[in-house]
Formats: sequence, C-alpha cells, structure tokens
Amino acid sequence: MCNGVRIPQFGLGVWRSAEGPETEQAVAWALEAGYRHIDTAMIYQNEASVGRAVAASGIPREKVFVTTKVWNSDQGYDSTFKAFQRSLDLLGMDYVDLYLIHWPVEGKFVDTWRAMEKIYEEGRAKAIGVSNFLVHHLEELLNGALVRPMVNQVEFHPRLQQPELLEFDNRQGIVHEAWSPIMKGKVNDIPEIQTIARRLGKTPIQVTLRWELQKGIVTIPKSVKQERILANAKVFDFALSPEDMFVIDGLDREERVGPHPDHIDF
Repeated sequence: MCNGVRIPQFGLGVWRSAEGPETEQAVAWALEAGYRHIDTAMIYQNEASVGRAVAASGIPREKVFVTTKVWNSDQGYDSTFKAFQRSLDLLGMDYVDLYLIHWPVEGKFVDTWRAMEKIYEEGRAKAIGVSNFLVHHLEELLNGALVRPMVNQVEFHPRLQQPELLEFDNRQGIVHEAWSPIMKGKVNDIPEIQTIARRLGKTPIQVTLRWELQKGIVTIPKSVKQERILANAKVFDFALSPEDMFVIDGLDREERVGPHPDHIDF
C-alpha cells in the first residue's frame, strides 16, 4: 500500500524487452498467469507495447498496476510534464498508477519532483516515487517536498541488501521495491540458496523471490520467456523459515550488477 494506493507486491519488469511482439507477448503471458503489476520506463522504449498488451488482455484498466519513469535527459520542471505526456501517449492511457524519477540526477531531481507533485495532484499519476535514490538523495528531496515519495525502486537482491536504506524507507513510510531481484539469474550460483532450494523442492530463483516477498519488498523479476514468467510466480505456495531468512540475510556483499547512484554519467 502506498498513500492509499494498493500496489501489487509481485510484478513483471520489461527492461531490455524489445518493443513489439516480444514485450507484448511477455506482458500477455504475465497477465494470463495472474500478474497485475507491469513495470516499464521511457528509456526501455517499449511503453507502447505494454499499453497494447494491457488493452488487449481484456482485464479492466483499473485492475492492472502500471509503472513508468521519467528518464535522466528529460528531468527538470517543464521537461518532466512533456516526458510524462509522451509516456501516456505511448501507453495509450490517461493515467499511470506509479510514476518514478529513474535516477537521482543532481541539480535536476528536486525540480523534477515538483513537476511530479503537480501530476499527482491532477490525478494523472495515482502515486509518485523515485528509483535508485540513496538516503542522502531522499533527505534532500524530503527537505522541500510537499508530497512524500511513495516508492523507492532500487537494486536489491541477496548480494546487495542496503539495510540502512531499507530501514530509512520503512521509517519514512516509503515502499521499498526491488529491481534486479535475482541478479540476472546469478542467485542460481549461490550455494546457500541452492541448499535451501533443494530442501524445499524449489529453484534458487523462487527461494530468492520468496525471501524478498517475506521481507515486505515489492519485487518485479524480468523475463520474456513464458516458462520463466510462470515459474517466477510460483512463490506463494511455500514459506521460508526464520532460519532460512537469516541465512539469506547473511549473504550481503554490497555487490552491484548495475551502476552506483552516486556515479551515474548517463
């Protein structure tokens, strides 16, 4: 739940899914399998495909939670309004459920947030938030924000847990959301997770996703393969014990698969 808006805790990410049939089919498979949360972004260049797939699904628009994001080069007060309208046009929608600042571009993200507050007030985004913000970015934003960010979508997986950031988000009432929750499949190679998976008759990926869900984190694994989309969703018929959770909690190495938010040049 973010600001009274219910956000499905499990969804499909479409980063690097090609515009056209690949993304449309992946979203269709996910919606058929019961997913109700689709995460895209302007920079993914597949918003139109997401919009077509949602429209073609026959599921009422209000039953599908759609996220998109403003890209770095579009940040700034006036340019954010233009970028948002462009995303709506591509999606073929008159609102999105969640609009995020994709990365904390210094000197721009505060003005970007002011525009997003206006978009939120107008009801064209049901919720607004940020992505890849660290504690000091959030503190700077909160210092002058009229609306508190409702979501912080960050890289999160067993090897990068950022406990201080998670604790800050929880304390501020900001929903913590994971991108790259399975480390591009690298969790398959972590021995401790392999051991838990064998005992439970699950895959290391399923165990990892379950761990994130039990920590209360919104989780959006990405795949364009039907069998993986279906397998990723089979995480609601088992639970990890406190001991299993403790083992995975202990795997943090501050190991990133993506850029550090303080060192972006794009």
